[in-house]
Amino acid sequence: MAELPRVAEGAKSWSPPQLQAFLELGFRPLYLAGSFWAAISIALWIYAPGWLSGTMTGVFWHAHEMLWAFIATIAVGFLLTAAATWTGLNPLRGKWLGALAGLWLIARAGYLLPGAAAFWTAACGDLAFFAWAAGALGRSIYSTRNYRNYGIPLLVLALGIADALYLLAVLHGDGAQLLRRFNTGLLCMAVTALVVARRVIPFFAMRALPGLSIPMHAASGQLQLGTGVLSVVFGLLQWSVATGIALAATGAIALVQVLAWKPWAVRRQPLLWILYIGYAALGAGLLVAAAKSWGWVMREAWPAHVIGAAGFSVLIIGMVTRTALGHLGRPLRPDRDMVMCYALVIAAASLRLIALLPTVLTTAALHASSAAWILAFTLYTWRFFPLMIRPRSDTPVPTPAPPVAPATR
Repeated sequence: MAELPRVAEGAKSWSPPQLQAFLELGFRPLYLAGSFWAAISIALWIYAPGWLSGTMTGVFWHAHEMLWAFIATIAVGFLLTAAATWTGLNPLRGKWLGALAGLWLIARAGYLLPGAAAFWTAACGDLAFFAWAAGALGRSIYSTRNYRNYGIPLLVLALGIADALYLLAVLHGDGAQLLRRFNTGLLCMAVTALVVARRVIPFFAMRALPGLSIPMHAASGQLQLGTGVLSVVFGLLQWSVATGIALAATGAIALVQVLAWKPWAVRRQPLLWILYIGYAALGAGLLVAAAKSWGWVMREAWPAHVIGAAGFSVLIIGMVTRTALGHLGRPLRPDRDMVMCYALVIAAASLRLIALLPTVLTTAALHASSAAWILAFTLYTWRFFPLMIRPRSDTPVPTPAPPVAPATR
């Protein structure tokens, strides 16, 4: 393990924790909450399933918490932070950001408790979380006429709507409907990730490697957004062939995009290659989803785990380290703990896919994957918690005024 974070160069002392700093930008509470819950929820699902006594139990709870409580929460934290940079207007901070995090906590606790009242309390907290985040993003983006990002609040709102549809299906107990609505939420999240990542990854790469030139490919980006949205619409209409075509186009564009980003140039930059791997895996997952939509024989879990475990989780561990370091004013150099997080998440994703194969290794691979996953996100939380609760490292630390000498007569 690395030592606890040291004082930044030029700072005079290690700043004490500050609630004001913790609630300054959305990434601080939401990255920590999402990452810590990623570890806890898998530990509960694999090692203590008997504790899942709420209305939403078993695999339904697991699927919901992975998508909306982990992946989507990290996305909201990123977007709230990015919007402050895009527009110059911080969408949420202070007590209002704390209230948003409070809604998230209410939802997580409520889904674990038995009884209809706990479920409805959790559902209201969950849906209010996404509605409030979308509204805050909309206020920041629309009031500043940030035209390029006009679709971002709508995508967050779509995530909330997909969540609402999923929760209604839980009450009806319809497994087929639950799967369709989970897939709707998964694709909404995939479209959001593709739109945002194709903007920030080239920016990160060109900033880290002077002289590297990566064209933005705006036309293919618009095409990818269009095919991604169509895949969601066709999925809701249950047009399997059309859904598969749209998914295949969206995934193929993602893979072509990664090659256009000159991946060989970033091979010695962990903060970059982890993002490249995640984006490529996300594209591959959409191709797997297309194959499943066309009726190719495979387990239902394959698309969700290639997209989620191999795509989102790898992309997320890269984003929550790279963007956190940048916004915390720290050098953009990962230490051994951060690189270990990358290796553990990649191992967890690989082992989880191996566990889907009908072999004698299924159970062993599942438990090994879970252990690697829990360790990765626990390590991230341990490593970044001391940083998140303190001001930026490049913020001057006030020095106490010298004592005033007593007056003499």
